Amino acid sequence: MYDPTTALKGKTAVFEAMAENSAVKALAELATDAKFDRDEMTITVARESIVAACEAVKAAGYTFFETVTAVDWYPQEPRFQMSYHILSMSLKQRIRLVAQLDSSNASIDSITGVWPAANFYEREVFDLFGVNFAGHPGLTRIMMPADWQGHPLRKDYPVEGYR
Repeated sequence: MYDPTTALKGKTAVFEAMAENSAVKALAELATDAKFDRDEMTITVARESIVAACEAVKAAGYTFFETVTAVDWYPQEPRFQMSYHILSMSLKQRIRLVAQLDSSNASIDSITGVWPAANFYEREVFDLFGVNFAGHPGLTRIMMPADWQGHPLRKDYPVEGYR
């Protein structure tokens, strides 16, 4: 049974309780917030720091990039939450890096230079949410037709599409 009182919330609480964790050590200077709940570590970084954060956790042993996806919190701001899931097989640990994006500037640096496997995931997020990835080697639609109007996973996208 899940006990919500066991969750650690806030950068200070998480970083003090898990000071020996490799990701905590690697992201000490880059983290803006953190949460450890249900055996899952989530560390929030500034959008400008996402590439540096990915490089730091990779150097700390988190070498397997699983996925990147977005969450649309419309009408709330910041509107988009970018979630990067990264695994360390040698440490048997998983981490989620999170960056928040405002709707007025839904753009973040591409991490394809750190993990080339991010290419298709970033294209999918671009296609379905409209988030731009600066420095991406070929940011084009991957699921919707090239002439499609809008981004269908945005919460303000009409259920039946634009007419």
